[in-house]
Formats: sequence, structure tokens, C-alpha cells
Amino acid sequence: MRHRKKFNHLGRKAGHRKAMLRNMANSLIEHKRIHTTLAKAKALRMFLEPLVTRSKEDTMHNRRMVFRALNNKHSVTELFRNISEKVADRPGGYLRIIKLGNRLGDNAEMALIEFVDYNTTYTSGKPAKKTRRRRRKSKAQDQGVQEAPQQNQDVQDQAGEESGDKGNAEETKE
Repeated sequence: MRHRKKFNHLGRKAGHRKAMLRNMANSLIEHKRIHTTLAKAKALRMFLEPLVTRSKEDTMHNRRMVFRALNNKHSVTELFRNISEKVADRPGGYLRIIKLGNRLGDNAEMALIEFVDYNTTYTSGKPAKKTRRRRRKSKAQDQGVQEAPQQNQDVQDQAGEESGDKGNAEETKE
């Protein structure tokens, strides 16, 4: 029975899977975004997000635990120096997965996985939230609204005069 075995095995033995996730995590830390299949991206998110959480508190123990998972001192240094500063105020959800469609050869679902705070498209230039306020109508605006129907009536009267017979019939009735 597979009860409580949550993670995806990805069709690989344990050693191969750990090595693959370690290499993908190192590449993601180095390049800040990578293209991969959707299943691997989800597995990588489960693997890497706890490590990013550990990097927010820079202690020797946390560095050793992250090094044990990554086996790359350059990635550990990058994670603890640069990435941890950007995600310091974020309570989780450090990675974003964007679906890209299917791969041509085998129709596998492809995805882009990236650090949320390193995407300049979404993080820079956020417009301030606009507040909506109602204005009281001023007296000038009220008069302008009342004058508009009179102008329309004048236009109708002129149209009636141009048509000739219709305008004369209306004037005789009044």
C-alpha cells in the first residue's frame, strides 16, 4: 500500500531522483529560472522551498542542512546571501510555476519554474492601488445637465422646420 507516500517518484530510483532534484535545484539557484516538465517542477518546488525557508535564518546548522541537500557550496552561498534577502519578508511560496504547453516530441507538459522575487515583469512597476471616490455634483454640472435637453429640443425644432409640412402641422395644433 502507498498510504502517506505523497511525493512523485518520477519513474526513477531513489538515488537517481535525489541527484536529479539536487542538480535542478542548483541550476535554479544559479539561473533563477529553468524550463522543465510540469511533474519535475512540482517535485522541485517540494524539494527546494523548505531549503529557502532554512536560508532565511543564517546559522551554521541551517547552512549544513542545506549543504547536505544541495552538495554545492556556491549554491549554498548564493542562497544564503542573495536569495534569502529578497524573500526575507515572504512567508512561503518562493517559487512560481508557469505552464508552457506540451513538448513536441512526447507531448509532455512543460513548465517554467522561477523564483517569485526575481521576475522583473511582475515585481517592478506595480501601480499604486487606486481608490474610488464619488464626487458631489456641483451646481454648474447640474445646470449643464438641464441645458442639454433644451438644446436637443432646439435641434428637433430646426429639423421640423427643414422638413416643411410636419413642422407647420405641429405649429397649427399648438
